[in-house]
This record gives sequence, C-alpha cells and structure tokens, in this order.
Amino acid sequence: MTVNRQLTRIAAILGFFGILFGVFGAHLLRSSLELLGTTEIWQTAVRYHLLHAVLLLVLSGWRPIPRLPYFLILVGVAIFSGSLYAMALTNFKWFGAITPIGGIGMLCGWLALVLARENGRE
Repeated sequence: MTVNRQLTRIAAILGFFGILFGVFGAHLLRSSLELLGTTEIWQTAVRYHLLHAVLLLVLSGWRPIPRLPYFLILVGVAIFSGSLYAMALTNFKWFGAITPIGGIGMLCGWLALVLARENGRE
C-alpha cells in the first residue's frame, strides 16, 4: 500500500470516529453529558475532529502530500479533541490543561501549510 493510500485511510478512520462520537454524544451519552453539563464540550470536540478529518482527507490527495502539516494536524486533533472527550465524560477539568497543546498542534499544521514551498509543499 502506498503512503498516500495509508494517509487517506487514516483520514477516513478519523472521520469515521468523528461521526461515531457525534452520534454517541447525541444519543447514547446525551443524558450523561447533560447531567455533567459537558454537552457543549463534547460538541466542540466533535466539530474540530470532523473539520480536521476532512482537511486530512484533502491533504492525502495532494501530490506530494505535505507530511509535516498532515502529522501536526493529526496529532493536534488527537490531543485537542481527545482531551475534550475525556473532560466531557469525566468532568475532570484538568484535562483542559492538555487541550491547548492540541490546539497549538493544529495551528502549527495550518501555518506549515501557509509556509509550504509551492513545488514541494514542505
């Protein structure tokens, strides 16, 4: 399997789980999230998760793939949305201390896209 195909699959898996977590939050976890008062936190995690899954899918179609932005965004989403999911499920506010690290990763990924060389994209 080519690297491009692998990165496309990673983006698709990220999108799959974004939809799955959105469905869980809206239906199976709804009452728990409402009881904890963390529904909005869950929704924010899903929103950023899905938005960046689409971005990674688009980037996986570029030739060559801009690897640095791709992986910065992937890791950023995992940390950002992952910490928000954990905080929404547990209501442990200290997970919020981790969230900005993921946000910085996503921002750096977007910035790396801005600064990418035109012909090499990295």
